[in-house]
Amino acid sequence: MEELEKKNITSIKEEEAEEEIDNSFVPVYHSFASKNYHSHLVSDDYLSILASKDGDFLLSPIGAQVKVSKLEGKVVGLYFSANWYSPCTKFTNLLVNVYQQLKECSNINLGFEIVFVSSDENLNAFDTYRSSMPWLAIPFSDLETRRALTQKFDVEGIPCLIILQPNNNKLDAAVIKDGVELVYRYGVQAFPFTKERLDELREKEKEKRDNQTLSNLLTHDARDVLFGHPSPKQVSVASLKGKTVGLYFSAQWCIPAKKFTPRLISVYKKIKQQLEGKEDEDFEIVFVSSDHNQVDFTTYFDTMPWLAIPFDDPTIKALAKYFDIRGIPSLVVLDPDGKTVTKQGRSLINLYKENAYPFTKTRVGILEKQMDEIAKGLPKTENHSGHRHELTLVPEGHGGGAFICCDCDEQGYGWAYQCLECGYEVHPKCVKPVRRDPDY
Repeated sequence: MEELEKKNITSIKEEEAEEEIDNSFVPVYHSFASKNYHSHLVSDDYLSILASKDGDFLLSPIGAQVKVSKLEGKVVGLYFSANWYSPCTKFTNLLVNVYQQLKECSNINLGFEIVFVSSDENLNAFDTYRSSMPWLAIPFSDLETRRALTQKFDVEGIPCLIILQPNNNKLDAAVIKDGVELVYRYGVQAFPFTKERLDELREKEKEKRDNQTLSNLLTHDARDVLFGHPSPKQVSVASLKGKTVGLYFSAQWCIPAKKFTPRLISVYKKIKQQLEGKEDEDFEIVFVSSDHNQVDFTTYFDTMPWLAIPFDDPTIKALAKYFDIRGIPSLVVLDPDGKTVTKQGRSLINLYKENAYPFTKTRVGILEKQMDEIAKGLPKTENHSGHRHELTLVPEGHGGGAFICCDCDEQGYGWAYQCLECGYEVHPKCVKPVRRDPDY
């Protein structure tokens, strides 16, 4: 498993570098024995699932015992997390902020609670992590309940936030399993997490996207221009109308960006060359910075041949929230009408380089068919010098989308050589076949 551990360590280092925008969490999968640890959990009673045979209490932030019955009538979030996993600690910070905002609302204060279900390694780690949380917790000693809750709600990865609605006799009908996604996307607005509320938010989101334009994305009352080169040249946002535009979320401190930014610059220049003389087409990129200060922003932007939103402009946070940016670098591509073409621009650049332009479904479909044809000529299995297990050629990474190549540490999409035993993956182009002596 050392290769998988190496991959996880690399991923965690990248996540730790991404301090201000959380990376899309990669679930850490746990397997528990199929034994029924908690027989009364088959009941659909709302509160009984939190009590154990040894007690019906939870721990308060100061360690006091709180009766499970105190949760009666409340919306409850079961928070499965652990201090040793970076995406968990990052999401915890966000969840604390949302929780405190909800608690400050007098009409919500008594109607919402969170219960921490720990996957920490020991009591000391549990106590340290719990000290950052203003909510309740399952006692660390109650391993039976923690395991049973994990099993009951089919929790395969962390962080995980399960939302339970009160006053519902059928527990399964009262469960929302994508609490992490909802908090990331809607924050405090998601409360009380009812179907009606979530439908309302999704309808508003759809309406906003239907009316999406470059102007309402990139401007506000006090600014309708972008920075260009040489600085402090200003370029009107209106001048981008009719162009394909990439929004590049990045920062000088971001480790993965150190590799991707030079690649994006090269691809950008090649696309611009391809479009020379085509008056009805053009391509531009706008830098959306997460740098820590003006100096870092200026230094980083000076290496880029495109435009930028001014440092610390409120539009930056608005765009990150609107496009649900969890990690950087990230490239969102907009069509000439300002509508979203794809949020997978980084993956497409890594995979197809300048050929990805204009990043539309039609274009990507053509490239995927070409890659499928190429894949037909590739060996079905390979022995890669960087991994001890045999690798199998598979489409779409894990069967579901983007992946991080364990050889070059760059994001990829589409066909990959994958270890079916431990999940190790590499781009087909990164495979270094093991040359075997024909005499053996």
